[in-house]
Amino acid sequence: MTKITLIKSSMAVYVDAAVWPYGRMIMCHLLADTEEALHMMADRIGVSRRWFQHRRYPHYDICKAKRALAVKYGAKEINRRQFVAMATKLKHGA
Repeated sequence: MTKITLIKSSMAVYVDAAVWPYGRMIMCHLLADTEEALHMMADRIGVSRRWFQHRRYPHYDICKAKRALAVKYGAKEINRRQFVAMATKLKHGA
């Protein structure tokens, strides 16, 4: 019998409000304390790594349906002020 150990990440993943129009979709940002946690959530909700954006700060733009999945899997919902603070922190590598 093989023993499987699950490691729970203590790093948080966040989503802001879905208010950004992109074509017919409404998008939001998915960001996290670490890129590892960010990519783990993206993989879990089915977002391809090709959508990863690192230009200003590491994040993914995701649609409302993917946002709902992220929240279901533990992403914390944040408001605009919290989003700006988090994006600034990530941008400066704090």
